Amino acid sequence: MEEEYEEERLPREREESLCPCKSHRTYAVCCMPFHHGKAKPKTAEELMRSRYSAYFFRKADYLYDTTHPDTREATLRSQLKKMIHTVNWKFLTIVRTVKGGPDDKTGKVEFIADYYVDGEPYQLHEVSRFRRYKGQWKYLDGKS
Repeated sequence: MEEEYEEERLPREREESLCPCKSHRTYAVCCMPFHHGKAKPKTAEELMRSRYSAYFFRKADYLYDTTHPDTREATLRSQLKKMIHTVNWKFLTIVRTVKGGPDDKTGKVEFIADYYVDGEPYQLHEVSRFRRYKGQWKYLDGKS
């Protein structure tokens, strides 16, 4: 009985809690619609935030699907599924955004993401590039 209660409670708690992308909105109205295919990010920053949340919640398929085909390696999905459980993401800070708006074709988002591997703290500071593909924002590549 306790296990059934946990299964019902956890999804609702996740939806009602603040989104890990630090938008100050709940996950249910922020990144969850993107993760479940109910909406598409309108800006490069929305895609970047939703990808961070996908790493946080270990959604490898979403990460694969939102990577631009020009830079998506054939083995990316299997690589993600292997490594996604080794990293615990803790905090996201958006440093700046260049272009990437609803009417742009390209954009850049600079961010800092704090994470842990085997209990050791690390920080990823990256400038990610995004480009539209068939009208949708896709992650192109990043430089640390």
